Amino acid sequence: MKKIKDETGWKLLRTVLLTCGLILILFPLYLVLINAFKTLDEAGRNFFAFPQRWNFDNFIELFTNSNYWIFLRNSLKITVISVGVILLLVPSVSYAVARNFEKRYYKTVYFYLLMGLFIPSQVIMLPVTKMMTKLGLLNHAGLIVLYAAFSLTQGVFLFVNYIRGLPYEIEESAQIDGCGVFGIYVRIVLPLVKPMLSTLLIMDTLWIWNDFMLPLLILNRAQEIWTLPLFQYNFKTEYSFNYTMAFTAYLLAMLPMLVIYCLGQKYIIKGLTAGSVKG
Repeated sequence: MKKIKDETGWKLLRTVLLTCGLILILFPLYLVLINAFKTLDEAGRNFFAFPQRWNFDNFIELFTNSNYWIFLRNSLKITVISVGVILLLVPSVSYAVARNFEKRYYKTVYFYLLMGLFIPSQVIMLPVTKMMTKLGLLNHAGLIVLYAAFSLTQGVFLFVNYIRGLPYEIEESAQIDGCGVFGIYVRIVLPLVKPMLSTLLIMDTLWIWNDFMLPLLILNRAQEIWTLPLFQYNFKTEYSFNYTMAFTAYLLAMLPMLVIYCLGQKYIIKGLTAGSVKG
């Protein structure tokens, strides 16, 4: 009887905690959604109430009276190219390290990259900005290079552990059949690491699309190269504190990432779990 009571109490506590967490997550999304469809006067009268009618004027004004499409194109360009470079770079580096881990050079490279996990990003922001300024890379190309470099730390850590857990006998059989290193990597290794590739794709897409700090440091010199987060950050100046317009921009920026995360959530969990237990 005591055991049943303990289990019931734990289930009740778990339900309460999950409900509170769900409210904390969904309530800001609710505020963004309802206020995106309000006029400024209506939002001022009752910020938390449902809109009296679904007003699409904010969306029309955002699409027609701003440079929204330019900033959207910039964000898409940076995200797609950065993720493409990352998907090419991280698995290949990880495979080279994983299959030569007993050699001092590759082990040193691995632990050197791993050190990036323990360095706070705030510490390197000033040196990174100065370096990119001297190299003349305060543009989209420079930002893409930084994203590819920063992704190596966590990406290599996950992929090396995963690849080292794969059976090497398959690769040996391919070598006996005359397959080279590149052929083994493309035909055998990449199909086997699809869960990790999916995890890397989704996580880095979410990170790059929503990132604010690096674009602020690298792209803030000219408005025409801003990304959507920079556009939203400067909303107050452009629209004189029109926060319903700001919520409209937030909603439009969130929707693609919400869809991607909902569709790929199982791959993130599967990839991270597999990468943590293999080694």
